[in-house]
Amino acid sequence: MVAFARQLSDPPPLQECTAFAPAIPHITAAATTYQDWLADETLVVPYFCLGRFYAAHGAVDSAIKWYQQCLSIARTRLGDDHPAIATTLTHLANLYYAQFRFQDAEPLYQEASQRLQQLLGENHPAVAISLTNLANLYNSQGRYGEAEPLYTQALELNRTLLGPNHPEIATHLTNLANLYTAQGRYSEAESRYEEARSLRQHGQNDDHLDIATDLSNLATLYRLQGRYREAEPLCRRSLEICQKLLGEQHLDVASTLDDLAGIYYSQGRYHEAEPLYLQALDLRQQILGENHLNVASSLNNLGALYYSQWRYREAELLYLQALDFRQRLLGGIPHPDVATSLNNLAALYRSQGRYQEAEPLYRRALELWQDLLGVNHPNVATSLNNLAILYDLQGRYREAEPLYLQALSFRQHVLGADHPDVAISLNNLAVLYNLQGRYREAEPLFLQALEIAERRLGQAHPNTQVVRNNLEMLRFRSVASIGISTTSVLGLLQSDWR
Repeated sequence: MVAFARQLSDPPPLQECTAFAPAIPHITAAATTYQDWLADETLVVPYFCLGRFYAAHGAVDSAIKWYQQCLSIARTRLGDDHPAIATTLTHLANLYYAQFRFQDAEPLYQEASQRLQQLLGENHPAVAISLTNLANLYNSQGRYGEAEPLYTQALELNRTLLGPNHPEIATHLTNLANLYTAQGRYSEAESRYEEARSLRQHGQNDDHLDIATDLSNLATLYRLQGRYREAEPLCRRSLEICQKLLGEQHLDVASTLDDLAGIYYSQGRYHEAEPLYLQALDLRQQILGENHLNVASSLNNLGALYYSQWRYREAELLYLQALDFRQRLLGGIPHPDVATSLNNLAALYRSQGRYQEAEPLYRRALELWQDLLGVNHPNVATSLNNLAILYDLQGRYREAEPLYLQALSFRQHVLGADHPDVAISLNNLAVLYNLQGRYREAEPLFLQALEIAERRLGQAHPNTQVVRNNLEMLRFRSVASIGISTTSVLGLLQSDWR
């Protein structure tokens, strides 16, 4: 049974599991009834097989039980210094990680890494993998400062062991680029993505899943930078490769559909975005079930689309559902995704005039983003901008102005002076000055915002039209018209984080 158990792949495809099913009762007996017959060198084999088998069927709790049992028996029979202990710890931590049980996974990843370094020394590929596992965990929690040195250490270690042009180096570069993207360090992220893409293209044909991933990552980065025309063809090509290699019913296809919809959304092409968001949501629900963070992301993104179309009732239901999923699945752990949901729900309440409900949500989102991402992150600028709009609408101009100025400064520093979000900050600050009768200060800001919006978003984009209307109303010096204009801009240009 041990010899047969060794044959199960890691991870096994479902077809292989089906063929393996008749042997499972016998492998179970080998791990339990006949456990004493197992030699030390083969002790963990049946447990690993059972763990992989049940995990592949989605029976994660059963898989965890077998890995826990394996860990207990291996510690007793083999001692804590045996290599099998580190491997078992990693398998168990991977399952906790997949269930978003980050607090349970962290000490296991840490112990596995420490034991591997003790057993194998610091210069070993298995050590690089263990460092990456721990970095992925921190990255998922928004603990970017802890993740970065581990990603960097794993990258440099594999460059030394495998050489600078090994395909594995591209994976490490991508991990680091993803981290930089999440931190808003876009220029650093782009150089890492391009380096990874160059490495992969040397050894693979154009129709490869790794190439599709590189294209999708780069497209997401360009979207965040407002480079929509560059992002769209990359995302379309990524989707084409995924559909060709994986078929229509796959999570990677759902993710790429979601990415392409995000590019359309950012350009105001809402009717093109909606069917893609719906398709991505449906795929994720079919494959992952209802209770998954990726499903929550789809709900949030679709809610943002409806909100931008003033479909507030539909948006609120989706926002509340996404927030509930995220809080429940993350078990109360502070996380950027929770801040996203709080921010978007607050924007919805603000647009409905429910200011007292909106303010504490905005404040909590800002606090979370500052704690998790640092003060110089684009999300923090978005949160400051949105809280300022809330104060603006309530006539709390003295509280709004410093927040608008802070958001503008952050965006110019992090995103560059030519980013669409900078245009939003300029416009909203100009609206504030307009309301206060500070017309000479407002007009140059409107002009600057309009120039950026026309160049980066195009003449027909809703945000461009709003800035143009605001400028025209300012020049008419009509109090009634200015009031209407302000309502329009605050409805469209709140730059809610998606």
